[in-house]
Amino acid sequence: MPATVLVGAQWGDEGKGRVADWLAAESNVVARFAGGDNAGHTVVVGDKIFKLHLIPSGILHPQVTCVLGNGMVINVINLMKEIDQIEGMGVSVTPERLIVSSRAHLITPAHIALDAAAEKARGSGAIGTTLRGIGPAYMDKTGRRGIRAGQIADMEAFGDALFEMMERANVQLVAQGQPPLDPKAATAEYLAAAVRLQPYIRDTSAYLNERLKAGGRVLCEGAQGTLLDIDHGDYPYVTSSSPTAGGALIGLGFGPRHVDRVVGVAKAFSTRVGAGPMPTELQGALGDRLRGTGENFWDEFGTTTGRPRRCGWLDAVVLRYAAQVSGFTDLVVTKLDVLSGFDELKIAVGYEVNGKHVTTLPTTLRELEQAQPVYEIMTGWKEDITAVRQPGDLPTAALDYVRRVSELCEVPLRSVSVGPERDQLVHFGN
Repeated sequence: MPATVLVGAQWGDEGKGRVADWLAAESNVVARFAGGDNAGHTVVVGDKIFKLHLIPSGILHPQVTCVLGNGMVINVINLMKEIDQIEGMGVSVTPERLIVSSRAHLITPAHIALDAAAEKARGSGAIGTTLRGIGPAYMDKTGRRGIRAGQIADMEAFGDALFEMMERANVQLVAQGQPPLDPKAATAEYLAAAVRLQPYIRDTSAYLNERLKAGGRVLCEGAQGTLLDIDHGDYPYVTSSSPTAGGALIGLGFGPRHVDRVVGVAKAFSTRVGAGPMPTELQGALGDRLRGTGENFWDEFGTTTGRPRRCGWLDAVVLRYAAQVSGFTDLVVTKLDVLSGFDELKIAVGYEVNGKHVTTLPTTLRELEQAQPVYEIMTGWKEDITAVRQPGDLPTAALDYVRRVSELCEVPLRSVSVGPERDQLVHFGN
């Protein structure tokens, strides 16, 4: 029984959490492979709304063991808060059900302070980070100055390393005109959380390879989306990790021979949080209509940041690119119900860039910023589709729309979501 990799096909916020929750039902292990608590996955189970930032969505299935992989950066304080919150909602999160890689790097108060200082220094050129310390933690990782979760085993040495990191960060903060941290107080709070985390830490690469060898089904859950990938996204408006399929292997520590499926998740329209190019972005009433008012949890406001998302028509150029980079075998389209009521819908099938028609994603930021979408217009539908569970019960126009998306991506359509609830899915077969 091999592994499935779940990848966001746009700029994040595609609905990967609820797709992961669905796929977890047929999995033994669900493993996060990149990012940190800058992710935000919302899953609805009955009258309970679970908002997950670090713990994989699979925790809601009692047969699943969840893994936080070596490719992640983890805020220990926030992880323990999330564990407490989920257990308070009746879900068991014991060290037998949640395993944290000893190789994962830790986000400290120093990283969070440096993240805020760097974003403030950028002024009008701010890239829209979540201010969770993600970037500075990955910088320390690649700069070989980071702290790994495995170092918690020796609490005295771990405390010394934390204190030194705070003092080093203070030099930068003061130089940037920002208030310094209190190393002693910040270290004490972090150590208290680290003590609680100790039983969860182990060699997750060895664990995953053992489970795969024994026939276990592993679901690799990504955070963010393809266009936010540090290598393949629209740099510099990207995250600091690799949320594409290749990142799953590096971030979890097993080989490609185990992967038999790569599921790409895309919204039925486009959204983005923060700065950066978005060719199909809509201003005014249409954009507001796609976004919603914020009164409902499924409206287009960031799970992690609460910021309103930028909204626009579906961009098939982006989807084709994402499918190419990660090698999608299946496509899941979410939030199709939001498009009910439009007279017509548009899909960007190409761009005009400097007077030239292109159908592939520009490789430079300048070209992408100049790209004007070339739209294909499709007929909309008026019917409420939230109760639909079979493809044949979808309005003809809705069925035509999702089939056209699949055709443009050259990836078979697996499922479509028609509402926020766990069972509001229309499956198109294996």
